[in-house]
Amino acid sequence: MSSRTIPLFLVITFLITWGIVGLYVLTPALATSWFGEISGSHPLFFLATWSPAIAAFVLILSHAGAAGLRRFLSRLLLWRAPPGWVAFVLIGPPLVFVAGSLVKGGPILAPLPPEGAGPMVAVMFMMLFLGPVEEFGWRGVLQPLLQRHVAPIWAGAMIGAIWGFWHLPAFYLAGTVFGSWNFLPFFLGNVVLAVLVTPILNRTGGSLLWPMLFHWQLINPFWPDAQPWDTWILAGVAVVVVWWHRKTMFTRAGAMTEVIPPAPRAALRAAG
Repeated sequence: MSSRTIPLFLVITFLITWGIVGLYVLTPALATSWFGEISGSHPLFFLATWSPAIAAFVLILSHAGAAGLRRFLSRLLLWRAPPGWVAFVLIGPPLVFVAGSLVKGGPILAPLPPEGAGPMVAVMFMMLFLGPVEEFGWRGVLQPLLQRHVAPIWAGAMIGAIWGFWHLPAFYLAGTVFGSWNFLPFFLGNVVLAVLVTPILNRTGGSLLWPMLFHWQLINPFWPDAQPWDTWILAGVAVVVVWWHRKTMFTRAGAMTEVIPPAPRAALRAAG
């Protein structure tokens, strides 16, 4: 895929999300009468969240057809990862949220509803089909294309800024969690998280599985509300990660730049 598809990817992504959310922000009565009241489980909320993935699939299908899309999705099967990154994805986010909650005098885990843990487990699995799906676009398409031109740290920071700005209309949307949050810490958090996930993508050979699992951890309903301390803690973690991986974060050498893995025969010919 050509890097010239980046503007089209962004246009499709923002048009879908900002169009849906903008309808509810600018004409709430009309939008509610047509589609019902918006919430985190509304189908249109899912559609708005999936826009990076939709843009990615549209561009891949137009460029390489169904076969190319299958090869792209094969990146979900890249499960091998350095043990340190496995531990970071599985343990890091919970520790950050717990620490941030304790700093502000909060609980270790989010309070359970009166119905018990069952609804929380259901929400946890529902979240698997929300935020993590975005990664088909952000880390699946946009990051490899940007890393053809800039070092991974700058590609991650750019995606983080775009990612944060993409969320902006949701902060004016009643009925969703964003309505009660402060945008600036959230925006900075997006930049930090995008930088953090960058070495995960590159060290796993372009795996989509591990960035998705990391994203899922960030929206796990069992972790307590730690804003804004989670952002500051993650920023400190990002500084350490960038310094530790400074030899690969500030150079394009070894950065993952393929959106669609080559077909098996093409790969064999290249190897031969």
